[in-house]
Amino acid sequence: MLTPSIFGRDLFDDFFRFPFWDDRDFRRGQKNLMRTDVRETDGAYELEMELPGFQKEDVQVSLEDGYLTVSAAQEKAEEEKDEKTGSYIRRERYTGSYQRSFYVGKDLTEEDIKGEFKQGVLHLTVPKKDAQPAVAQKKYIAIEG
Repeated sequence: MLTPSIFGRDLFDDFFRFPFWDDRDFRRGQKNLMRTDVRETDGAYELEMELPGFQKEDVQVSLEDGYLTVSAAQEKAEEEKDEKTGSYIRRERYTGSYQRSFYVGKDLTEEDIKGEFKQGVLHLTVPKKDAQPAVAQKKYIAIEG
């Protein structure tokens, strides 16, 4: 059975939703996290990744098997107390983590990549390394006789 809707919204959505949380706004906000711009220069790739609300201590960058991985994790707690009665008026907690990976090649090491974090933006410089072409080695078969 179809539920009644007005202007594309289900009438029962607002009635059954938790009053302090709108999951549609949450999903909309997730799309804007870790937005990354990649710029190519003559000798490197420059990545600018937006991490609003994160501190430098919340961000980790690792390199493993040719994949550059940026992880950001955050925990927040907000508390408001009624001074007279000491009972909680509002208590909220949030824990979240985000991760994004880029393939940069197996020829790079951690020392090659430079990083800087300023005002919620992570700047990474990944140098270009020419991939060494595999030299075709001829394999000979011994002939007896």
